[in-house]
Amino acid sequence: MEMDIDGACKPKDEEEKEKGKPILAILVGAPGSGKSTFCENVMRASSRPWVRVCQDTINNGKSGTKPQCLKSAAASLKEGKSVFIDRCNLDKEQRVDFVNLGGPEVEVHAVVLDLPAKLSISRIVKRTGHEGNLQGGKAAAVVNRMLQNKELPKLSEGFSRITFCRNETDVDAAVKTYTAVSPLDTLPHGCFGQKDPNAKTQLGIMRFLKRPHETNTRDSVPSQLTEEKGPCGKTQETVSSSSGMATQKIKVHEDMAPGSISQDESDIPTLAFPSISTADFQFDLEKASDVIVGKVEEFMDKLGNARLVLVDLTERSKILSLVRAKAAEKKIDSKRFFTFIGDICQLYTKGGLCCNVIANAANWRLKPGGGGVNAAIFNAGGPALEAATKEQARSLLPGNALVVRLPSTSPLYSKEGVTHVIHVLGPNMNPRRPNCLDNDYVKGCKVLEDAYSSLFKGFLSIANTQVKVPRSSGSILSGPSKLEDEISGTKTKTWALCLQALYNIAMQPEKHNKQVLEASDDVVVLNDIYPKAKQHLLVLARIKGLDTLADARKEHLPLLMTMHEVGLRWVDKFVGEDASLVFRLGYHSVPSMRQLHLHVISQDFDSKHLKHKKHWNSFTTAFFRDSVDVMEEINNQGKATIQDEKRLMSMELRCHRCRSAHPNIPRLKSHISSCQAPFPADLQKKGRLVPEQTNSGCDP
Repeated sequence: MEMDIDGACKPKDEEEKEKGKPILAILVGAPGSGKSTFCENVMRASSRPWVRVCQDTINNGKSGTKPQCLKSAAASLKEGKSVFIDRCNLDKEQRVDFVNLGGPEVEVHAVVLDLPAKLSISRIVKRTGHEGNLQGGKAAAVVNRMLQNKELPKLSEGFSRITFCRNETDVDAAVKTYTAVSPLDTLPHGCFGQKDPNAKTQLGIMRFLKRPHETNTRDSVPSQLTEEKGPCGKTQETVSSSSGMATQKIKVHEDMAPGSISQDESDIPTLAFPSISTADFQFDLEKASDVIVGKVEEFMDKLGNARLVLVDLTERSKILSLVRAKAAEKKIDSKRFFTFIGDICQLYTKGGLCCNVIANAANWRLKPGGGGVNAAIFNAGGPALEAATKEQARSLLPGNALVVRLPSTSPLYSKEGVTHVIHVLGPNMNPRRPNCLDNDYVKGCKVLEDAYSSLFKGFLSIANTQVKVPRSSGSILSGPSKLEDEISGTKTKTWALCLQALYNIAMQPEKHNKQVLEASDDVVVLNDIYPKAKQHLLVLARIKGLDTLADARKEHLPLLMTMHEVGLRWVDKFVGEDASLVFRLGYHSVPSMRQLHLHVISQDFDSKHLKHKKHWNSFTTAFFRDSVDVMEEINNQGKATIQDEKRLMSMELRCHRCRSAHPNIPRLKSHISSCQAPFPADLQKKGRLVPEQTNSGCDP
């Protein structure tokens, strides 16, 4: 007898049904790690019918595309065959479409060939006649970059089993395991062979690739490597085979958290900061990295869903390497603190990273000039940043920070979506600069700790309390404890430029004719650009200052009633076309886009855009406030109840009908496609479901 996810014993007949399922085994590894050899060795000796899907040969023996691989794999699984996906699959984004091929009738496995970089590179340098023509000495740099940016798979992606192979002995054992799986067998679920779940980059790769005469210069880039602009302006390196038939895009930025620059998460408050005092002020890098990681660790519990990003211009940055290694040792959440290579003044336009706050390693006069980050940020911010800084303070003491709200006229605001710059001054160990500490690192470390505390507290004042910094002259923040005392004033909500699309449509619908379905003096109606169900509309309020549900008051009640009535009218239209549809009308407690908008969403949740836990929980937990409840609360209490986002977004995945729990989105979507249980009793009241539902005629 087996145990299911709820802890109940499965009957013998159900246990037998699970046996003999096709296996979708996704190989994960850099070129030269032995993926193709692994597949061939298993297929040669296995009694189970296996198919190898390889992108290098998918196009009639020639290199093809990922969609071709997906189509071939799906067809083989439908025939009851097991499939090896022979691609690099080094990050979650590359794996997700293949994982989604799984379901109740398919076991999804990952086999990770995480062999030493030296071994993979030595193989690729020596080999000839490779299917994808990735061979010889020039390919070594490609492998290096791929290994630097790898993202090891996790069970939460939708895998039922992950096997990690760290050496050739592990590989041989994995080959034997899969060879021994007969057509009627199944393998135990879980992770096997994983030593460090947070590992990403193998140390010493760059050292292995360097030639002796290149010790102090950038690694040369082979002729096959070219730069290409990806989505959101991200720079990617494109690796082209000499035959010119196919390209494979490889991300070359640092170990950024998976998905951290996706459009779905672009609303996360983010602070990008440089390493303070380690450039012109010559602070010891080892000691500085200890301070950075220590302070980040201290502030982790206070961040909520906000993020911290350490930025440097070069991938050879020693401070980034030190901080990454020390953060990994302390197991700091890489989704909320990570490093990034890029220009801090162009993180969105050149790197696709949305940061609403950036830090400036300022001088004590708070003036442009000099070099490095300070000159770059003042130059990018333009006269508006300099004027806004002068309005608040004329100087800054070491260990302190100054929060400056950017005027909308600043290019950093309009182009990069930066709403605030935080000037911070650290300790100086350079005798050619003012206030040199003469290598007094006891005092220096204390000042640097104060500087980062002031910086992070300044960011939290923006991310958490959403307050406006008063512009009184001489307002110098004299230390971590004084920051909150200095900040007071009118509550405001700041929105990055990339989050104002709905506001722009609501204010000027005539400029968005292709998107707008209906417009009146009060509302605008449009399809959600990333619908989470068969039918998913947004009804936008056409009034300034009504950005979120928290802004709604009694004077807005007539407008909310109009929005609800418009939503019901569209529901009638959809139900007339498809009588099986059932709808909910409601608001997110904390929206990701500016301008109050009502969701009109069918409850089938049949959509390729419903991919993440956040998507599901935002529409099926108390985070989604039904329109009828919102109107009642505002009428009786003067405002709507705002539910806790962090707690509700982290809840387990449960069916919105029968409330059964599921381990991942693919399993959940498979379940809800056939679940006919009645909706929960609380949804069947007060018109929360449209048309209204009853228990009669519903099969549990």
